[in-house]
Amino acid sequence: MGTIKAICTSDVKGIQKTETTSVELRPNWGIEDDAHAGNWHRQVSLLGYEKIEEFKARGANVANGSFGENLIVEGFDLKSLPIGTRLRAGDAELELTQIGKECHARCAIYHKMGDCIMPREGVFCKVIQGGRITLGDRIDLIEPR
Repeated sequence: MGTIKAICTSDVKGIQKTETTSVELRPNWGIEDDAHAGNWHRQVSLLGYEKIEEFKARGANVANGSFGENLIVEGFDLKSLPIGTRLRAGDAELELTQIGKECHARCAIYHKMGDCIMPREGVFCKVIQGGRITLGDRIDLIEPR
């Protein structure tokens, strides 16, 4: 079991996302009104709360959404979950589709810190079942059927 510690969105790709208290997830699309929503495999991005806190302990001054992540989740080592893992938060169901990503252009965090955790710690999901998720919601692994 985990907890959603932050929900972040933006209407433009490539910028820091802004915190919000709840969002609507649409099946096969992503988060309503988020720039990364669409008919592809990286509809929702997740980053572990613990990994962000470790990065902050190294001197990084980052806010929720700084890495372009949609959901900050406490309680899971996200990158250790296998592709195809299903997660449920509220009525929504997500499927893990990608672990990490290639960074083509170095972000401001990388230039300041010499490192960025999103390329190796971030994971991406597609929305299998839509629904509303809210800050503080429980997030669970769904047992394979």
